[in-house]
Amino acid sequence: MTGTPDWAVAFREVGIGLGVLLAGIGFLYACLQLGQVLRRLSATLDEVDRQVSALGAPVAKTLDHVNGIAATADETLARATRAVGALERVSSAFAGGVELVGSALRPPIVNFGATLGGISAGLRRLVRGQGGP
Repeated sequence: MTGTPDWAVAFREVGIGLGVLLAGIGFLYACLQLGQVLRRLSATLDEVDRQVSALGAPVAKTLDHVNGIAATADETLARATRAVGALERVSSAFAGGVELVGSALRPPIVNFGATLGGISAGLRRLVRGQGGP
């Protein structure tokens, strides 16, 4: 014997047993509450999954529509690029033609202008009777 009465050892053992029992009951209660929270979370996630599944078809249809619009826009842009290229070629050819016509007509027009100037000077002298140079 160690000198402690048997009732003290028994009291200590019963106290430890009751403490462990209460800790177990507390752990059981916490696990039950966590189970309820997880059950509600599971129900919420199931509802979200159902709603996302319901949105899947309209979203896919909308994305297909947007994809079709983008493809049409790409085709239109390609056509516009080709049209702009053709217009640039026509404009370049037209500018070359205008330059050619301008260089061809410039000397005769200058000569015609000089001729008109000479004629008008001659008529002026004739009408006014001036005998200037």
